[in-house]
Amino acid sequence: LCPGLNSVIREIVMTLCSYGVKTVYGCKGGYMGMVKPEKWITLTPDGVRNIHMAGGTVLVSDRGNPPHIEIAKTLQKMKITQYFVIGGDGTQTGAFDTFKCTQQINHEVAVVGVPKTIDNDIQIMDRSFGFNTACENAVEAIETAYVEATSNTNCIGLVKLMGRHCGFIALRATLAARNVDICLLPEMDVSLPKIFTHCLKLMREQRHAVIVVAEGCGDTLLESSGEHDAGGNKKLSDVGPWLRDQLLWYFKKMQTPLTIKYIDPTYSIRAVPANANDSVYCSVLAQHAVHCAMAGYTGVVVGKVDERFVMLPTHVITKSPGRKVDLAGRNFQRMLSTTGQPNLARG
Repeated sequence: LCPGLNSVIREIVMTLCSYGVKTVYGCKGGYMGMVKPEKWITLTPDGVRNIHMAGGTVLVSDRGNPPHIEIAKTLQKMKITQYFVIGGDGTQTGAFDTFKCTQQINHEVAVVGVPKTIDNDIQIMDRSFGFNTACENAVEAIETAYVEATSNTNCIGLVKLMGRHCGFIALRATLAARNVDICLLPEMDVSLPKIFTHCLKLMREQRHAVIVVAEGCGDTLLESSGEHDAGGNKKLSDVGPWLRDQLLWYFKKMQTPLTIKYIDPTYSIRAVPANANDSVYCSVLAQHAVHCAMAGYTGVVVGKVDERFVMLPTHVITKSPGRKVDLAGRNFQRMLSTTGQPNLARG
């Protein structure tokens, strides 16, 4: 899930209807539902008018991919001429595969994607929708951790934030909150002993600390199982509870009192409605997607690049590796300045 999904759905329907489109279908259950027309629902302006006020998606997300040729044949059977796909890298890769399959069976349909990833790791794009809202809610979790840490003796507020392969949410939320003492990102090759030493220093000097760790550190600070879920994503070890237990073990070893208040807002930051900024952004992206399809373009995605709304060939984003936090970049250096943390790299 991601903040803004309902906003995109709403605006696609509204814009299509403003063009005079009589019938708009929504598919429940992701790609698995695409080959089951009984899971399709009719979307109308009255039916979607207020869905942007709720988080999640009225179309219900699901994982798993049927053969894309079957999706193409279903589109042909149902006489679909415009196919809008909202989702991340895997979803857009699937949309491009379906696009190629429609060409194989000579079915004319505009396939247009609206890229979605809460982690904000899409190459080329300025940012992905929902990221702004996620950061806003992540800051609330950090502020809660700060209150807990400063209101209890010898206390660390530990917050785990989303970010499977990149730390943009953790980085941006840390910069916004400005009360974090240590921020750990998947891009950082950190030393656990150095984390221990700095935490001990913080507790001796100020008696409290706030630590933010991105979930992707579950594949860097410790090893994951290597297994994958139904969507093809690598299952990560749960770094939050692990880091909490490691810190408690170390402080016990050092005979230093410590309590840790652990906060995991993963679902709460992604299940909320889009904020004002993202709501407008979602609406414009959806409108551009419809305009793009009406102009006859297919096999493309819409997005914002260098502050301009554009359309790009789908493979431009699906064939590129996910964006990472630049450890030599200004934002990372600003984060280090904000937290005051030392070099925690191995070696």
